[in-house]
Amino acid sequence: MPGLLRGVARTAVIAGTATAVSNRVSRRQANRWAAQEQQSYQQQPYEQQPYEQQGYQQQGYDTAPPADDMDAKLSQLRELGELKSQGVLSEEEFEAQKRRILGS
Repeated sequence: MPGLLRGVARTAVIAGTATAVSNRVSRRQANRWAAQEQQSYQQQPYEQQPYEQQGYQQQGYDTAPPADDMDAKLSQLRELGELKSQGVLSEEEFEAQKRRILGS
């Protein structure tokens, strides 16, 4: 029984030490990352938003609609049109996919 108690105590000490070391390492890493982030914010110059986006925000919107998103939608619609003209998609399939892309 004393050997069992000694093994349990040793395991508890090792586990406690490992936890303390792990927490210390995590805190150091978090502090380093926070310092690096702070430096990167300080090094970046302030960029004023384009005039169009400022007006968009004054109208009550958070941000301007992403232009890349619209380009992607137009590209997908072109591809759908080509597939329909090639006979790969039926009229119903084309309309369903078009509604899905446009979100309506």
